Amino acid sequence: MKKKILSVIQYIFFLLIGLLLLWLVFRKLDPTEVWHQIRTAHYEWLLVAFTVGIFSHIARAVRWNILIKSMGYRTRVSTTFYAVMTGYLANTAFPRLGEVTRCATLGKKTGIPFLSLLGTVISERIFDFLVLLLIILGVFFFQLENLREFADKYFLSSVQGMLNTKNIIIAIIGLVVIIALPVVLFIVFRNRIREIPVFKKLGNFLNGLVEGLRTIQRMKHKLAFIAWTLVIWTCYVLMTYFVFFSLEATSHLNFWDGVTIMAIGSLGIVAPVPGGIGAYQFIVKAVLVEIYLVASEPALSYAIISWSTQTLLIIIAGIFSYYMLLFNKTTIQNDNT
Repeated sequence: MKKKILSVIQYIFFLLIGLLLLWLVFRKLDPTEVWHQIRTAHYEWLLVAFTVGIFSHIARAVRWNILIKSMGYRTRVSTTFYAVMTGYLANTAFPRLGEVTRCATLGKKTGIPFLSLLGTVISERIFDFLVLLLIILGVFFFQLENLREFADKYFLSSVQGMLNTKNIIIAIIGLVVIIALPVVLFIVFRNRIREIPVFKKLGNFLNGLVEGLRTIQRMKHKLAFIAWTLVIWTCYVLMTYFVFFSLEATSHLNFWDGVTIMAIGSLGIVAPVPGGIGAYQFIVKAVLVEIYLVASEPALSYAIISWSTQTLLIIIAGIFSYYMLLFNKTTIQNDNT
């Protein structure tokens, strides 16, 4: 009961942060002009972005199947896709729940062990994190001067006063204590700790994760995995790029500008606020205004339209996928054959 209450409090806390960021974005703008930009947008380009987004999720399902096959299991791409979209739907409401949800739903549907599936998802996340990191580093390298001014205005100036020698030393000592103390305690009392039931369960949990993490190392189709990864991230950029053409103020931006917006905007999506609301609009609007000199109202309109397109895609496909997993009996029979 306490755990559920804490989860609800945490959810409300981060939702309020997201709404606060949304208010900060809106507070000095003309809502009428923002609404006019959204109302008069070219929605045919949003349909194109929507279609590309669907394909990116199909590609993710295909790539996940490569990892699952490496463990000796088989499942249909359609079933994996439904699990992926159900996970994204859960993530929209409760951040970080999606990974557990898609593993649980696919495991229940196919009989594949949950922990093994969770290990493959962690493998995916690690690999995608490295790809995103490379993209962000590339963006910073090619737009170093513009991004330096952006970072200084929105991030560095707020923490500059904290970066003195005393605070740095305290932070380093605290970090060392936090890391070293559990290690020392485990070494001294390792025999007793291993007998505790919760740690036995933890050991089984880690073994399942390790099995999943080894799937990338031992999978036969490494090139296919990399190729589908490129497809996924290219689709993410194209989704961002095609939305540019929905507004006159952003229609002049090119594909590489789409890479920049996608990369930096992803920081808003992965923020702990539900669905990235507030954080995504705040970051994307700031980038468009400060780097590409787009007026504030259309910049915010673009951020809202782009976020809404992605969110609507997840909600529609997620509800459909949940229905297919819950009620489609044929899927169960095919997966178990």
